[in-house]
Amino acid sequence: MKDLIDDVFVAAFDNSDLAPMEDQARLDLGMLAAAGDRLAFTTDAVVVDPLFFPGGDIGKLAVCGTINDLAVGGAIPLYLSCAAIIEEGTSVELLRKVAQSMAHSAQLAGVRIVTGDTKVVPRGACDKLFITASGLGVIPKGVQLNAHAARPGDVVLVNGLLGEHGAAILAARGEMALDCTIESDCAPLHELVAALLARAPGVRCLRDATRGGIATVLNEIAQASHVGIEIDEAQCPMREQVRGFCEILGLDPLYLANEGKLVAIVAPEDADAALTALQAHPLGAEARIVGRVTELEPGRVVMRTLLGGHRIVDMLVGEQLPRIC
Repeated sequence: MKDLIDDVFVAAFDNSDLAPMEDQARLDLGMLAAAGDRLAFTTDAVVVDPLFFPGGDIGKLAVCGTINDLAVGGAIPLYLSCAAIIEEGTSVELLRKVAQSMAHSAQLAGVRIVTGDTKVVPRGACDKLFITASGLGVIPKGVQLNAHAARPGDVVLVNGLLGEHGAAILAARGEMALDCTIESDCAPLHELVAALLARAPGVRCLRDATRGGIATVLNEIAQASHVGIEIDEAQCPMREQVRGFCEILGLDPLYLANEGKLVAIVAPEDADAALTALQAHPLGAEARIVGRVTELEPGRVVMRTLLGGHRIVDMLVGEQLPRIC
């Protein structure tokens, strides 16, 4: 086990906080306090199938997903942990590729993987590899984002094309003879969020639209804030391949998972500034205003359809696609 950890994980994640190899990472409180006045702490388990897919892999997904959970709270992500559950018989080369992908993703995002754990379980007890990542970040003073803050008149924005991760994973499973290649949107969003908050102080709430897509996220916000939300189908940005993919399989793209998309609820006076800030960043080039918060039917999300009618966009019941992230 020591050889496995040293060869695969320590070699990939090497940094000064990890190097002492204690049973815990020891972090500088002074540095944390200088960056903000609150800690943000999150954890994310990743069981995606397949482990490698167009646009990413389980390692990149674990890093980006954890960073994004911190970022949408307004936090500056700083440190990650990595716990790996490995099925007996999994190749060491596969583990090296995943660890190197995690290390590369963390380095690009400016965060450190500083602690972790590794367990090997008997063949059949898990499917090749499961990863749990936890993240620690600091929320700058004055940043207050929460799902209870939406108010009637607020604007709903997304930062780009929807449903790409869910479609990419399903296509990568090779269960259907589809010619199109769809790439996951897996990406860390903290720099985009920082740019948005700097330009638009009227941002009330941010959520990353992972499992359950934007439909589930909007329902959570509507219920938490006791408001209604209306979105416009014509304004929901989507790649034609994803739209066609969903039509073939009878899926609703509003419920497809995303791994590089957020939903922002913004005060109306800051809507234009927020849209400009998002579109100025590479991860927000396709940003759109997709709807508004209303006083009507608190707790409910409604979509104005392309035909001019309205339909209820309910909370996702069950799992539209299993093992998507």
